[in-house]
Amino acid sequence: MTMDSPEFTAADIAKGEALFKGPCTFVKGVVSIDDLPKDGRPEVAFAGRSNVGKSSLINALTGRTSLARVSVTPGRTRELNFFTLGKDGQLYLVDMPGYGYARASKAAVKGWTRLIREYLRGRRELKRVFLLIDARHGIKANDEETMKLLDEAAVSYQVVLTKADKPKASELLAVEAKAAAALAKHPAAYPQMLTTSSRFGGGIPELRAAVAVSLT
Repeated sequence: MTMDSPEFTAADIAKGEALFKGPCTFVKGVVSIDDLPKDGRPEVAFAGRSNVGKSSLINALTGRTSLARVSVTPGRTRELNFFTLGKDGQLYLVDMPGYGYARASKAAVKGWTRLIREYLRGRRELKRVFLLIDARHGIKANDEETMKLLDEAAVSYQVVLTKADKPKASELLAVEAKAAAALAKHPAAYPQMLTTSSRFGGGIPELRAAVAVSLT
C-alpha cells in the first residue's frame, strides 16, 4: 500500500485472522425488507459498483475460492446475500449486489434501489459498510450517490480500494489522494481508507481487522 492506512495493533490483526478462519456459510438471499434476519446478530456489508472485484475480495477475506459465487447465481444478483461468519456465526457478512449494472430493467433497478435504501436507513444491526472502489478508476458519480445515501442514513462506512495491483504506483497515489479529499466531505465516512489486492493479498489482514474492530 502506498498511503498511510489505519493503524491496527497486533491484537486487532489477530482478532481479524481468527474471525475469518471460522466458518462462513450462506444463509439466505433477501429481496424484501420483511425477509431480513431478525435474530439481532451484528452485520457488516460490502457494497460497490458492478465489476469492482467484490466477489474476489470476499473470497480472499474468507480464504475460499468460490464462496461469493453464491451471490452471482442467476436469480440472486439483485438480492442482499447473508452469510454467517466466525465461531458460532457471530455476525452476518452481507454481500450487496453491484450497482450501476446497465442491463438490468428499470423496474428491477427501481426495486433494488428501494430495498437498499430501506435496508441502509433502518437496520440497527448494521455496524459498518465497506464501500469498494476500483483503484484504477477512483470514485465515480454512482459511488458518490451511494456515499450521500450512507451519509443521510448515518451509516458508518469505510472505503476500500480494490485491484491496487493494476494501476502504476504514481496512478494509485493520485487515486488515493483524490479519494481522501472526497471522503473529507462525507460525515459518515471514515477518513482513512484501505487499499487491497485480492490477487496478491495486499491489505487483506488489515481489512479483516477492520471488520473485527467494527464489532466492538
